[in-house]
Amino acid sequence: MASELHFSPVLSDALVILGAAGIVIPVFARFRITPIIGFILVGMLVGPFGLGRLVFDYPWLQYVTITDPQGLDPFAEFGIILLLFTIGLELSFNRLWQLRRMVFGLGALELTISAALIAFALMTMGQYWTGALGLGLALALSSTALVLPISGTKSPVGKAALSMLLFEDIAIVPIIFLLGAMAPYASSDGMEGLWYTIWTGGLTVIVLMIGGRLLLPRLFAQAARTKSPELFLAASLLVVIIASLATAAVGLSPIVGALLAGLLIAETEYHTEVEGITAPFKGLALGIFLITVGMGVDLGVIIDNAWPIFLAVSAVLLVKALVTGGLLRMMGARRGTAVETGITMSSPSETTLIVLSAAATAQLIQPQTAQFWQIVTAIGLTITPILALLGRKVARHVDTAPATDEASQETDPSEGRAIILGYGRVGQLIADMMTRHDQRFLAIDSDPELVTLARRRKHPLMFADARGPALDRIDLSKASAIILTMDEPVLAGRLLRKLRERYPDIPIIARARDTAHAAELYRAGATEAVPETLESSLQLSEAVLVNVGVAMGPVIASIHEKRDEYREQIMREGELTKKPKLKTSLASRNSEASGEPV
Repeated sequence: MASELHFSPVLSDALVILGAAGIVIPVFARFRITPIIGFILVGMLVGPFGLGRLVFDYPWLQYVTITDPQGLDPFAEFGIILLLFTIGLELSFNRLWQLRRMVFGLGALELTISAALIAFALMTMGQYWTGALGLGLALALSSTALVLPISGTKSPVGKAALSMLLFEDIAIVPIIFLLGAMAPYASSDGMEGLWYTIWTGGLTVIVLMIGGRLLLPRLFAQAARTKSPELFLAASLLVVIIASLATAAVGLSPIVGALLAGLLIAETEYHTEVEGITAPFKGLALGIFLITVGMGVDLGVIIDNAWPIFLAVSAVLLVKALVTGGLLRMMGARRGTAVETGITMSSPSETTLIVLSAAATAQLIQPQTAQFWQIVTAIGLTITPILALLGRKVARHVDTAPATDEASQETDPSEGRAIILGYGRVGQLIADMMTRHDQRFLAIDSDPELVTLARRRKHPLMFADARGPALDRIDLSKASAIILTMDEPVLAGRLLRKLRERYPDIPIIARARDTAHAAELYRAGATEAVPETLESSLQLSEAVLVNVGVAMGPVIASIHEKRDEYREQIMREGELTKKPKLKTSLASRNSEASGEPV
């Protein structure tokens, strides 16, 4: 039993993949190079066309090579599914509705024109029109798995790429049906099957949307109450798998279901926590996919056909870059945005391999032709990160105009808002006061009961745990202020140091238990630290003085003076080298002038 376990191909492949991830990610990060290239190179090295060729001569190489390349396909597909799921988490139905013209306008034009030009070129070279059309549609697709992680979804380039890639993901189903209908042996059943898939798929999507809106908030609220990250992860993966299986069962791509699951969860308060907890699995699964891409690159065939392959890759890249960039310029995009998007989107896609396989199965192209274009696709995927870097550099040269607010049109959750970390008793009071004075804010808490309360009080709240990695994924650089309200001194100090190191210029106001804790928070970088014991004493003093007959104005002034004295004392105890500016002094002067209490 031990011997069988020792020589298990599954364990051997798993060790190779995990070892690759452990080496590639830190090494390439050290040199600030995307690990995408590293995973593809590892696939070329350990695949059947690399060291795998030498396993029969050197049996020990089986421990550092992939012995079952086909066995990795399900994991690679799951990686793409998780990628589309996380893309859905970054979107929302409102944002998707805003992109509808780009998706069905720009996306449709880019795919149609690119496919037509590539097909026309192949027809002039002697390819029959059905095969040329199949190849044109396959090569016109661009890589969702590589482009979006590089470009993001909120920049002008990311928005344009997302629009086109969404349309391509939707179009993949009718493309495959079209190729089947054009097969020499196909009958009219092909188009009937397409219409059947369209209406059953549409019905499935509607059911998932209605069911998701009703069930997902309750599901994640129950998972959150357990305080168990494992259960939260299980619930997230369950939603992804059910949605993917549902769309696959009616003939749609499983990535449609994954994208829909992400969109539905993005509408809940739990999307940040879900995104953070599934990120490691997505990265590893995407790495497996990239390794499978590298394993398909045969350097021997490339060397033997170097010139035709070079011309084919160059032609595909040139046609797609010109079409994409030209369409974006016609639609009013800046030159830099058009150039960078065109170059980044110019390589073929992982779904190109699927369409090529469908075209070969339908006998529209010969197996040798399919193999040639599979190599072209693998090379295109390999150089996608290089193309993105090239596009970024070229964009800087061709676009000297100042950047517009195009990127800022996307709503940043922290932009211009005060961030309240903790929505307990103190956080709720601050939220009420912010609402009364028409100030924008966003509360962050990991208590599902408080999520329900915030929804009932119409306070914006994001579900995230300040102790976990989810908060690290939230960009607070555009926040107007950060308020720490948690009643946990150790956590508050640790979190404050992290926030101050990351955001040195943002005001951070922290709740303290007593004067000693306040001094510690000042040392950690707090702009203001408010001890509860001091404030309760001052409020009690104010009530006593007013009730014994002292006028309100002098009482308020003396309370503020005493507060400033205590704060200066606390800061001296904290051994601050630079005192924060005391905003309360200005507030007290304003209150004295207006005669109103602060």
